[in-house]
Amino acid sequence: MLSFDPENNTERENYKLLTGSIIPRPIAFVNSKANDGTINGAPFSYFNVVSSNPPMLSISIQRKAGQLKDTARNILESKDFVVHIVDEYNVEEVNKTAASLPATESELNLTNFTFAESEAISVPGIKEAKVRFECKLERAIELGDGESINTDLLIGKVVRFHVDEHIYEESGRINQDKLKAVSRLAGSNYAKTGSLFSLERPN
Repeated sequence: MLSFDPENNTERENYKLLTGSIIPRPIAFVNSKANDGTINGAPFSYFNVVSSNPPMLSISIQRKAGQLKDTARNILESKDFVVHIVDEYNVEEVNKTAASLPATESELNLTNFTFAESEAISVPGIKEAKVRFECKLERAIELGDGESINTDLLIGKVVRFHVDEHIYEESGRINQDKLKAVSRLAGSNYAKTGSLFSLERPN
């Protein structure tokens, strides 16, 4: 068994160990709005559920050279954002939004996505996503090492769920076979939902 001290690793070495091991990771495609009205769209795989009561989720956004990314800045300023689940049908369009553009340019202009007006917040969603969550910023936590802030951990409270009727079952469950969510692996690799197995929880 190899052993590594993260203090002796570079940031990229720690990144490779984490993203190569913690797989698969769900992908959040996030819409946010800048003060000038520009709609920003970007994917993040440091993403998960925080709570179901109340419904909350988390997105961790790494800073670039200590500077806030557009998505984090927009959310901190407006408090509103939309999270979409990435699936087999929209992943290629979502990937286009990973391009580095000036804050005044919308990554969504690079895609064929169309906007869907939100019900409870000011930021529009994307029609082509089977699931989207309208969110209000609940808490923002700055993370770093010493005096350096490198990450913005954003916790959002879901104020509206939007679910495609074709994947919603009467039991209130999401049909995962129809959702066809994709997940992030290491490097430029992604994974589809593969073979499944079940285990009963012990009493």
